[in-house]
Amino acid sequence: MYIGIDLGTSGVKIVLTQRNGQVLATTSAPLSVSRPAPLWSEQAPQDWVDALHMSMGELASDHDLRRVEAIGLSGQMHGAVLLDSDEQVIRPAILWNDGRSERECKLLEQAVPNSRDITGNLMMPGFTAPKLLWVKNNEPENFAKVAKVLLPKDYLRYVLSGDYASDMSDSAGTMWLDVGKRKWSKEILAACALNEEHMPALFEGSDITGHLSSELAQKWGMNAVPIVAGGGDNAAGAVGVGLTQPGQAMLSLGTSGVYFVVSDTYTSNPESAVHSFCHALPNTWHLMSVLLSAASCVSWFADSVLKQPLPELFAEIGKDISVNEDSPYFLPYLSGERTPHNNPHAKGNFFGLTHESDKQAMFNAVLEGVSLAFADGVEALHASGTRAEEIMLIGGGAKNEAWRQLLADVINIPITFCEAGEVGPGLGAARLAQLAVDKQSSLAEICQQPQTIAVYQPNAERHAMFSKRRVRFKQIYQQLAPLFTR
Repeated sequence: MYIGIDLGTSGVKIVLTQRNGQVLATTSAPLSVSRPAPLWSEQAPQDWVDALHMSMGELASDHDLRRVEAIGLSGQMHGAVLLDSDEQVIRPAILWNDGRSERECKLLEQAVPNSRDITGNLMMPGFTAPKLLWVKNNEPENFAKVAKVLLPKDYLRYVLSGDYASDMSDSAGTMWLDVGKRKWSKEILAACALNEEHMPALFEGSDITGHLSSELAQKWGMNAVPIVAGGGDNAAGAVGVGLTQPGQAMLSLGTSGVYFVVSDTYTSNPESAVHSFCHALPNTWHLMSVLLSAASCVSWFADSVLKQPLPELFAEIGKDISVNEDSPYFLPYLSGERTPHNNPHAKGNFFGLTHESDKQAMFNAVLEGVSLAFADGVEALHASGTRAEEIMLIGGGAKNEAWRQLLADVINIPITFCEAGEVGPGLGAARLAQLAVDKQSSLAEICQQPQTIAVYQPNAERHAMFSKRRVRFKQIYQQLAPLFTR
């Protein structure tokens, strides 16, 4: 058996698989996000550790884990976990959707004028490098203590094995990695007053980085199995649904939203706010567009506005999300936005409400708004010359059939929903663990695409209507953008 540990923003999920790829069990524990100031988004790393122990304890109580051969890791990207020389956490982790470091992005691009050539990306507030420069500029007493900088899942790796290590896909999202050469950039590190000694060792996603500590092995009834590098949540999610070959694509509908296309060469188009990262597999890369708020917009509307359970809301809409040309609009920028706007100050907004705009109309607007934002991201990535013929859908938001059809109609590309769509990155982490130790099976055998549950073909008439609405959707953003920073 193999274990995949996925550290998400909203919880830790653990997946237990067999050699044939079957998922035997999943466990999870919830997490919350702290927003102590505007644009800030933080979590306490100890909360991740507590959630890990809770989930692993539940798994160990229900299954004999002595058969586990390896553990893989995946997790939320771009976070900054700062450790001092005593290996203690210095401050709360700054998360991927934190927007406080806009000024530092400009300073870094001025300090390293060719940073876009090195990283393949615009310097954005969500990335790790500007976060560290912000700490240096605003919390110098904390920055002076920094001995190691780890990404979120790699802090859990340290807890599991005591090793400072990371994989290429997650490290590519720091803006310290030379993405084409797959090594740390000394130049960009120096611009943050850091060096390679502050960084974890680099591995490919299917490499072994260490072994489970004897203490934890005993606690969970396991052997001291290998810990495998794994991948950032998006790359691991792609491995989990068998996206290993050039041209394959997926759309991840989680807390954030991602459109992901595999490539066998390093290409970039940073001016359109498309991300170019290493894949979790050797000699493989991927292009990616990112929404900072996707399914989280729906959860926000259900929990904070209506205070109604989300499953009830979806049950009320049935199999059809009713939107017409006169329906209200929703801008889904609750945490700012990356692709294509690269605007941490962007805000969520309802537009076009009338006396007839009831709860259902507003909920439909939220679902459509996220879908239209996805279409913006797909368009930006396609402008770089990469286009997919079909898109595999994964993530917690993929549970609703009506939303799957809406996405197909808006984006105008067939959407394939598979049985493993809700497992995502955790399954990919387990597969990377298997790749590291199972030398009898090939990549194709281990990373098979899961069985298709349904394919959602675009409705041409609906797409034409959504295309018109997307023109207005873009106009609303452009009109409001100057007001977001005032």
